[in-house]
Amino acid sequence: MKVLVASVLILVGSCSTLRHSEKIDNLKDSISYDNESIVKKYLKTITPEELKIVVEEVSSEKYEGRMTGEKGHDEICDFIRRYYDSLDIKAPSSHPDYFQNVPKEVLPDDLNPSQNVIAYIEGSEFPDEYIYITAHSDHEGIVDGEIYPGADDNGSGTAAVFEMAEAFIKAAKDGYGPKRSIVFLHVTGEEVGLHGSRYYTNNPVFPLENTISTLNIDMIGRVDERHKNDENYIYVIGADRISTELHFIIQEANYNFVNLNLDYKYNEENDPNRYYYRSDHYNFATKGIPVVFFFNGEHEDYTKPTDTADKINYPLLAKRTKLIFATAWYLANSPERLNPEII
Repeated sequence: MKVLVASVLILVGSCSTLRHSEKIDNLKDSISYDNESIVKKYLKTITPEELKIVVEEVSSEKYEGRMTGEKGHDEICDFIRRYYDSLDIKAPSSHPDYFQNVPKEVLPDDLNPSQNVIAYIEGSEFPDEYIYITAHSDHEGIVDGEIYPGADDNGSGTAAVFEMAEAFIKAAKDGYGPKRSIVFLHVTGEEVGLHGSRYYTNNPVFPLENTISTLNIDMIGRVDERHKNDENYIYVIGADRISTELHFIIQEANYNFVNLNLDYKYNEENDPNRYYYRSDHYNFATKGIPVVFFFNGEHEDYTKPTDTADKINYPLLAKRTKLIFATAWYLANSPERLNPEII
């Protein structure tokens, strides 16, 4: 009898595994780009040269390290706002100056009020469904008399969002606008505790229940010690925590367009670094929104005054930005909205 029961359990387990495998295979097979040549056309607009211009500006000493609530960060936010206005990328109607004010009372006691910067391209078919591309705009400010420029953290992410916004608006003006709305969100207060993204998700400008996914970028311009002999990588964190489909969309985007090595080391549930909880995507994840965090890992200049623009690997930054753009393109243009389900 024991042998019979064990055999039945093995059979049931095998059937269950098979069904799961079939679901995974079917999901993978359903993810495909029907307009690869069009995607490639706008990927070409993302260049190392343009990324460098933005990183050098954002990390300039004149902004004094972009500390939340300080003059330098306010000026960077104004620079971001003017950039979107120059591209004719809209501000939300409820925030026509692109700013969402983040009040002093939700920030640490020693900080002044600050602001998130929000711009978006309205979707042509599903305008009330939203893809977020996020990066934090603040950094460490001045510490012991030294300016912390934050070229990688997070000048690289800011530049990447700029380049993607430009690529998407070029596509829209050519008649290839996204089917879903794309929100470009630059949040404040990340370095002091993810406060800007927390404020946004508690006070959303666009309904979170209609948010498809959040793609968060925080440090993608350098190479860490682990990859010093093979720089063709990016850490992908959190994509499979809420949506299995998002995980495979990123893989499909990578396979079709850039061929980076997708490193999942820091995606492990027991990762002692806990990066999944340490950048702005996490506040969206707490609301049940599928997220992914793109990251290059820590390096010798992480949160130091030596994190300067001359040390950014601009060709690699461009390649990583292209992966995120291709992922966002799929999410924004897929006939079916992303499935927030773990298979």
